[in-house]
Amino acid sequence: MKQRLAQITLVVRDYDEAIKFYTEQLNFSLAQDIRLNETKRWVIVTPPGSTETGLLLALADSDKQEKCIGNQTGGRVFLFLYTDDFWRDYKTMRNKGICFKETPREEAYGIVAVFEDLYGNLWDLLQPS
Repeated sequence: MKQRLAQITLVVRDYDEAIKFYTEQLNFSLAQDIRLNETKRWVIVTPPGSTETGLLLALADSDKQEKCIGNQTGGRVFLFLYTDDFWRDYKTMRNKGICFKETPREEAYGIVAVFEDLYGNLWDLLQPS
């Protein structure tokens, strides 16, 4: 048996602002944008070169979900964006206005730095060793 993670849900405030951030500032591709009804869409964005896993951008539709925007893991790093060239992507992301919360560092597992998305969710940009 083979299984894989296909999408990870990311609760967002607005579909279009989230699409713009992920495609323009993180260079993700818009893989799907399907209108399901008047308010709901099936929106998937994927990192460059990725075919296995994408982010399902889900519009918050309750007060409880609104409160989770930007803090889906209680302040911990939420997502890990692997790269084959840390310094290339780090410089590109900074030039596009991505806010890094720390200076890049070398760890036993690779080169890493924490950044935040448009809502404040924390991510690791990571080039594995």
